[in-house]
Amino acid sequence: MGMAYFDNSATTAVCEASVARMMRVMTEVYGNPSSLHTMGVRAEQEVAQARAEVAALMGAKPEQITFTGSGTEANNLAILGTAAALRRRPPVAVTTAVEHPSVAACFDELEHQGWTVTRVKPAADGTISPERLAAACTADTTLVSVMAVNNETGARFDIPAMVDAVKERAPQAVFHTDCVQAAGKLLLKAERWGVDLMSVSAHKLHGPKGCGALYVRKGVRLLPRMLGGGQEKGLRSGTEAVPAIVGFGAAAAAVPSVDAQQAHYTVLRETLIAELQTLPEVRWHLPPGGVPYIVHLSIPGIRSETLLHFLAAREIYVSSGSACSKGQHSAVLEAMGLPAAEIDSSLRISFCYQNTEDEVRALAQALRDAAATLQRRRT
Repeated sequence: MGMAYFDNSATTAVCEASVARMMRVMTEVYGNPSSLHTMGVRAEQEVAQARAEVAALMGAKPEQITFTGSGTEANNLAILGTAAALRRRPPVAVTTAVEHPSVAACFDELEHQGWTVTRVKPAADGTISPERLAAACTADTTLVSVMAVNNETGARFDIPAMVDAVKERAPQAVFHTDCVQAAGKLLLKAERWGVDLMSVSAHKLHGPKGCGALYVRKGVRLLPRMLGGGQEKGLRSGTEAVPAIVGFGAAAAAVPSVDAQQAHYTVLRETLIAELQTLPEVRWHLPPGGVPYIVHLSIPGIRSETLLHFLAAREIYVSSGSACSKGQHSAVLEAMGLPAAEIDSSLRISFCYQNTEDEVRALAQALRDAAATLQRRRT
């Protein structure tokens, strides 16, 4: 068997539909969307089509979508742009202790600016209930941000219920959700959920790197983080990256049905669990109600980096956690209170709809080989 890639929460292979549309735009429709001539109008039409496709993915209207350069930029625009726009409101925010670094760092910055930030820790199983989140809010809470799916453990947070619970205690709070790990795999309903802001990214769902999107509910005010020609209704100046945007749209339109994907991921996860039953040293970190396409485990006694190299030598690719952490200790796992031995040996296996059961079996066999070989070397 050839290469097996299980690091889809870090990035995905660009799908054929996305590549084809990007190539056509780069070679045939390369005008600036702001230009008034025919080539510019055609480029603008391509962007409009992609905007409609991404809006459908997010459960929103096209006019509510702002394209950004990444999911990170979408999160920054949502959080820091909201904070800047609401400077006359109490500088009080609530988030979780398990957010992606692009969200966590924004709240670090707000603290430096004088904001009071409460970070809600998860239970030992990685979950956070709507009631627990709401309990951290007060009538002065101005901004709340919670991810839909944790990028390391696969814990799924009930965003609609959280919105309702938060709005009861803090009716004026702006609610942002980072849906980067949910988009394309779960059904998103930005308008129906009642969120004010929602972030997604193209390269997590078989689109290109370099493009994200932010849903902004009508009436929500943001201040831009980039100034210039006023593109994207003034929220994100700069000539639109048309190839990346249309690639995002094509990828969004090409994802298989959510039900079909969830069934596929469940089979892959159950196959992995069954194949590793003979390894009693494995510690599973599977949050109740978590998504089936992210599987987190540890093999205490074997460091994550050593396991990654062992697997990579066999062309099997996984992760030790968030790709943005660069091998640092996981703040997510520490917030869950996991033992140091499990944190040091943690692996994140993340599936996409292109993965197969045979690839999962090859991964399981490689992990069994790693446990036997690497443990034997230590003794």
